[in-house]
Amino acid sequence: MDTYSPVEGGLAWCFDAATLRRHDKPGPRYTSYPTAPHFHEAFGETDFTAALARSNGRARALSLYVHVPFCSSPCFYCGCNRIISRDRSRGHAYVARVLAEADLIASHIDPSREVIQLHLGGGTPNFLTREAMTELLQGLRRRFRFSTSTARDFSIELDPRFIDRDDVALLAGLGFNRASLGVQDFDPAVQASINRMQGVEQTLDILRACRDHGMRSVNVDLIYGLPGQNEQGFGRTLEQVLALRPDRLAVYGYAHLPQLFRAQRQIDESRLPAPEQKLALLGLAVERLLQAGYQYIGMDHFALPEEDLSRAQRAGQLHRNFMGYTTHADTDLLGLGVSAISTVASTYSQNPRDLPAWEAAVDAGHLPVWRGVQLDQDDLLRAEIIQQLMCHGRVDAEAVCAARGIVFEAYFADALMQLQALQADGLAELDQGVVRATEAGRPLLRLLAMCFDRYLSRPGQPARYSRAL
Repeated sequence: MDTYSPVEGGLAWCFDAATLRRHDKPGPRYTSYPTAPHFHEAFGETDFTAALARSNGRARALSLYVHVPFCSSPCFYCGCNRIISRDRSRGHAYVARVLAEADLIASHIDPSREVIQLHLGGGTPNFLTREAMTELLQGLRRRFRFSTSTARDFSIELDPRFIDRDDVALLAGLGFNRASLGVQDFDPAVQASINRMQGVEQTLDILRACRDHGMRSVNVDLIYGLPGQNEQGFGRTLEQVLALRPDRLAVYGYAHLPQLFRAQRQIDESRLPAPEQKLALLGLAVERLLQAGYQYIGMDHFALPEEDLSRAQRAGQLHRNFMGYTTHADTDLLGLGVSAISTVASTYSQNPRDLPAWEAAVDAGHLPVWRGVQLDQDDLLRAEIIQQLMCHGRVDAEAVCAARGIVFEAYFADALMQLQALQADGLAELDQGVVRATEAGRPLLRLLAMCFDRYLSRPGQPARYSRAL
């Protein structure tokens, strides 16, 4: 059995290759519950505006997410909602519509509510020119009250191939204090196979620039399971990245779903690592990160012990939403742009995934709600249990149920039956109503959460999810 010890003071990850192989199956990533495939088109603009009105009564802070769909070139592994274009002028028209959508939302929001968190994702947010980026940030500041607190979290995803130090200086001046850099792998052969040639020094220089300009946290994204990857090459990538000690790392498993994502059809499947090889790549990453002193946060994420995510996890304040793991749990999330998702007053709502439909709705003066869901009491109960499992690896489910007048063992009899298989393999424990992942089970948190997901057992067209590893 291959096992690696957890970093002292952090949450454990016990890498048991045989057990992981046995339980590696598809499942949701639980950035929400219910998950996006269970949103429905009966939920529309009227439902969303009603949720916005209710949210004002709770006086919660706000999080903003802006989706920028454009990319200058296609990365073959990508499953994101993106539009390939070299015409950067398209960003100006897009920003104008994002701000028009922001006007529509802001008209329903109490102006005293502060934006404590902002995230630009994509696509490639730095596809926007400096002028368009400035217009976007200044426009959002005019429409919403941006927090000046040192706890504010304003982050952006960056493609290091299309940015320089002057761009980083501009972003820092606009208020961004976090950045996430896409790396995936530095091996040239792997890069060629995924159509993403990216120099090591070019990338690391942007990481240094983020720090030089005062950004307090930098994340690096890596992917294992790409075509042509091997332990020697991936080990070099890990060594090169860890030499600069990014504050966070996300190590994602490549999910090959060419039936869903057209770009993945360009990948030579014969060059994909076999399951044993893919697991070895994950094991190598886990070993190196734990040895380097990183704390396992959950799913694919690691952070230095004094980074905000690690602190929040130790304090029991970590949260998970459509932006990933976050330290700002007590907020309403407003999504702007094509495909963006909002979380407001016990509802989820999503904008159209295709650009013309989103543009048409905004141009007509409508909040561009394509689909969503109003959570019922059962959803809220299960969402709380799943949230705690995904963030902390444990939940006092009996106490959560008791607060709602529910008997845990009776209400979740089906879930407890599913849990037994994980218990039998040493992946989970149940003690007086407290459900927890063991060290061996922490890499498979979403399988533990799946036990409490009532939608997975419902009839109908099955949702297609990536595998757990």
